[in-house]
Amino acid sequence: QVDKNAELVARWHYCALSQEKLCRPIVACELGRLYNKDAIIEFLLDKSADKTPMEAASHIKSIKNVTELNLADNPAWSGDKESIKGDKYDDIQSARFICPVVGLEMNGRHRFCFLRNCGCVFSERALKEIKSDVCHKCGVPFQEEDVIILNGNKEDVEVLKKRMEDRRLKSKLEKKSKKCKSAESASQQDTAEDCPGPSKAKNGKDCINSSSGEKRQIIFTKSSDNGNSSVPGKVNKASSTTTKRSIADSEEKSEAYKSIFTSHSSAKRSKEECSNWITHTAYYF
Repeated sequence: QVDKNAELVARWHYCALSQEKLCRPIVACELGRLYNKDAIIEFLLDKSADKTPMEAASHIKSIKNVTELNLADNPAWSGDKESIKGDKYDDIQSARFICPVVGLEMNGRHRFCFLRNCGCVFSERALKEIKSDVCHKCGVPFQEEDVIILNGNKEDVEVLKKRMEDRRLKSKLEKKSKKCKSAESASQQDTAEDCPGPSKAKNGKDCINSSSGEKRQIIFTKSSDNGNSSVPGKVNKASSTTTKRSIADSEEKSEAYKSIFTSHSSAKRSKEECSNWITHTAYYF
């Protein structure tokens, strides 16, 4: 028969994977077992084919399956501070950590649990006496499913294992639904790109109008030297025919534009201003 005290010391003072003494950082799995974090990392990084199967960590597939614990130190514990010479009694039941609410030592004599959301560790008595929906230490909200018993009995492990399987199945279904939604959205975008709709035709028309507007602007800046570039009108295919167009054909032009040509009414002279045919020049009065 296994000594009860030795079993408690092995479960609460030593890593369940490497069997070394627990030292910070300490993590706990979803079944409530205690590990050293470096031992878990080495276990996950070891991809060799001859790796021996570890029953204590067979359910840990990634670092996300463990939670780093936020432990409260016991001020009365001096196990590592004093050197053991063998001349005094070594109390193996003294615990390094305590409950921050009621002060119980975490040595296996009392049931302890941790919150999966924040990693804070409390005694089960503290959670029962002070009922709350938020953590007593850091104030993070939690539910009943987030409370995991540390080193529980067989019944506790079975309940925690069922919760773990349900949680992992739910997360797997959520990931699958997200992938399906992303694939559907990508296929819809592909079909929209392959089939041009009315919006694309409209954009093409706008491009044609904009390009014709650029042509119109270039043509009228060439024909007008007075800076009247913004003149509405129709544009022909060839720029030479547009510049040679007469004023009579362009009734839509403004008076300022028409006044630069000699055919305008302002350029015509009356009979008094016209010179005789005998004179030197046509502009001699």
